[in-house]
Amino acid sequence: MSPIGLIGGSGLGRALAAEVRGERLNIDTPFGRPSGPIIRGQWEGAEIAFLARHGEDHVLNPSAVPYRANIYALKSVGVQSIIASGATGSLREEMRPRDLVVIDQVIDKTHRRVGTFFDEPGVVAHIEFAEPFCSHVRAALLGGAGSVQTTVHDGGTYVCMEGPSFSTVAESRMHRAWGGDLIGMTCMPEAKLAREAEMCYAMLALPTDYDCWRPHDPAADKRELLKEIIGNLDAATAHSVALIKSAVRRLTANPNAACACRDALGSAIWTHRESIPPAARTRLGLIASRYLST
Repeated sequence: MSPIGLIGGSGLGRALAAEVRGERLNIDTPFGRPSGPIIRGQWEGAEIAFLARHGEDHVLNPSAVPYRANIYALKSVGVQSIIASGATGSLREEMRPRDLVVIDQVIDKTHRRVGTFFDEPGVVAHIEFAEPFCSHVRAALLGGAGSVQTTVHDGGTYVCMEGPSFSTVAESRMHRAWGGDLIGMTCMPEAKLAREAEMCYAMLALPTDYDCWRPHDPAADKRELLKEIIGNLDAATAHSVALIKSAVRRLTANPNAACACRDALGSAIWTHRESIPPAARTRLGLIASRYLST
């Protein structure tokens, strides 16, 4: 059975790194080196491949994460399904700090990141992305909601901003008006690249505080506010580890072999096959080899 991919963001990356033991794989890809080594081993009785999105010591800001190399490296070790995590701010009163959200939609506001494997001349591909997260992996996460001591929300729209600074109040209000429920910096282009690579992908969001649309007490000490946010992240992380363990067990029992995510490129490549140059075939071989033959 193929390993289940785990991508740990702020908080969860550190927690999973402390739990997961196995072989450390340093992988080169046509898109550079990933954020760090992939840890390939056993966890909760399942074969997993874990990657810390920001590097082992959290050294990469969201814009500097090598998203393409990360997804390519996970695919190269046989991963077909990915559970990712990310700390977020909440744009909705009901999505409280320390809750968990299995998001179902995303608004991409990033502008400095390469968002496709098909960026160089040679192959043009347009994937369907109306439903950006795998329904099977989402169901595996939601299936364990009753086993954790916090609220798990089924669905939410994640606004992915470039960062690394946080929103202005005007931006935060705009994101709410757009229908955003959460604000973060790492969901994109990670989710889109996973779809291009025909991998099942879902993200678990960890709200750590309310975004600046909801004002803090002006008399509050900023250091105390930071301690509160870190405490919320630690609590959400503990809950998310328990939920992901439950999801890993479910995915192991049902590997989603028939999922439509696994055929995402089937009608996406528009370039005539005889026009694709050898260099592009080599670079994209792991991603799209079954569609590039003439």
